[in-house]
Amino acid sequence: MNLYLISQTFYIGYDVFDSAVVAADTEEEARLVNPSGSTPGYGWPEPKHVKVKLLGVALAGIGRGVVCASFNAG
Repeated sequence: MNLYLISQTFYIGYDVFDSAVVAADTEEEARLVNPSGSTPGYGWPEPKHVKVKLLGVALAGIGRGVVCASFNAG
């Protein structure tokens, strides 16, 4: 399991997520994670608009999904 920084600039302003750290096995899997937990369109774009950067290997026991997220509340 790896840790990835996912980010987006497709939606800007208030009530959107701009980035998150996620635990996933692959870059492709990380790209599919939505920090809001819902479908694309609620402050998070479709996977093709998501940038992914490998941060490193996760510690044993870290579950798959969002570790922390950045939300710009309005």
